[in-house]
Order: sequence, then structure tokens, then C-alpha cells
Amino acid sequence: MKYTKRILTISLGLALSSAAISANAIDWWQLGNTKVGPQKTLQEVHQYFKEQFPKMTLAQYALGSYAFNKQAYQQYQEAIQFNPGDLTLSQGKALWNKKFPDGKTYSSCFANGGKGVAAGFPYYDNKTHQVVTSAMRINACRVENHLAPLKYGSSPLIALQTYFGSLSNGMPTDVKVAGPGAVAAFEEGKAYYFMRRGQLNFSCASCHIAYAGKYLRAQIISPLLGQNAHYPTYRSAWGAVNTFQKRFMGCDKKVGAAPQKLQSSEYRDLDYFMTYIDNGVKINVPGYRP
Repeated sequence: MKYTKRILTISLGLALSSAAISANAIDWWQLGNTKVGPQKTLQEVHQYFKEQFPKMTLAQYALGSYAFNKQAYQQYQEAIQFNPGDLTLSQGKALWNKKFPDGKTYSSCFANGGKGVAAGFPYYDNKTHQVVTSAMRINACRVENHLAPLKYGSSPLIALQTYFGSLSNGMPTDVKVAGPGAVAAFEEGKAYYFMRRGQLNFSCASCHIAYAGKYLRAQIISPLLGQNAHYPTYRSAWGAVNTFQKRFMGCDKKVGAAPQKLQSSEYRDLDYFMTYIDNGVKINVPGYRP
């Protein structure tokens, strides 16, 4: 299902009820305009959050909700000293360096052995006309070396994605959107992000733009900006490391919508849009979240 055309017809209805919008809210739903293009969208989103939180630096957005509460940030600092996600990271490193039957390793499939490469993922492939994620590229590497692909969402694949992501730690996200196909995929992801759905009639933007930095029940809502910089991440609610798309599934379920499948075109386009918005935010994998 494609969303770009539909988003144009509902853009004026994207706002929450007046009780759910803060008095000083800037027209956040206008950020969902699919006619302005990727570059302007990025500029407008970054400017929106700069106006909302003028004291926040770009680097702080990688902290998500922890950036909005000193006590929570102190707890985060303590937690990452012994991040349980580091176990998954170690498992991923071992798998990454394990030789294939032909003697090669995963590093043979990536430029510079994979170092710094994740900063540009996901990317749009003009040959296959689709967004390619790290999970897809890792599986393609296996096939190229005569091994069966791993199941999306499986522990070995998550571990490999985690290690691959860590090879870009400290580097700013640098996703490219160039050419008609890439722009179309970006706009589909953007449309999905702003489309209200489910029993609660919420969009991703309803929480992570309109309510960013505010409390929803007892939880501070993280902003769109910076959300992918720490994925794959360890979440105590999961008791495990998991991926950005796993989080998409959880959010769709919470608003009463049927989730898409992992690595579906909808979730890959959404991933593409959200990660492009993170451009400039430094990567820190695996992250840690409550």
C-alpha cells in the first residue's frame, strides 16, 4: 500500500485534538508536506526542534528522552557502563569475523571492511529500485558467499547488524537521497510517518514531533530527531537488543494498527525517511533504552 497521495488529502487533519497540543506548538503537521523535497524537510525538521528546544545541541538528540531529564540521564550513564547490549555486540563481532566456507568474511562485502559504512545506511539502490537496509545487505553477503540468508529479526542477524552499526560509532549519520526513485521512497516513508492509523488514530508524528520531550503517562516521548542513531539498541522492556524496525512494529501495535512485516517496503521507506532526518547526529550502537 502506498501512502504519498493519501497524505496530501489528510494533511490538514493530522493535528491531535486541542487538548493534546501544547499552547506553544508550531504547526508541526506542516512538516508532513510531501511536496517540499528531502533537503527542505530535513532543514525544517531540524529548525522545528531548534525552536522547540533552543538549548539542546544536535549531539544531545542521540540521547532521546534521556536528554530531557537530569535524573534519567544519570541513570542512563550508569546503565551504559555495563550495557547488556554489549553481549550482543560481542556475538556480532565473532560472527562477523567467522570465515565463510570460501575463506572470506562479512568484511569482504563492504567497502573498508565495513568501517564507517553503516553511517550511509539505509540507501536507495537504483538497480533494484528499492531501499536497502543493513539486514538486507548482510543477507546478500551471505548469499554471495554460498550461505542461506538469515531470518529477519533472528538473533544472529541482529547481532551482525549491531556489530556492523558499531563500526560507524562516533560518525555522523550521512544518508543520501538522490534521484527520482530515492525521493519517491523517501516521500513514501514520510507519508507513513505522518499518517494517522489504528484505533487511537495516531501517527508517528503525533507522539514524536507534537509530543516530543513531553510526558505521556509516566514516559517522556523521544523526538524524531536522533531516534535511529542508537539502533540496534538494548531496551529493558525487551530484555534484549533489537532493531529500529522492531520498534516500528511495537508502535503500530500500541496505536491499534496492524504492524507491517520486518523489511517490508513500508518499513524500509520509513527507516529511510527517519534516518535521513538524523543526518549529522553521531552514531552510538548499541544504545540503551528503558
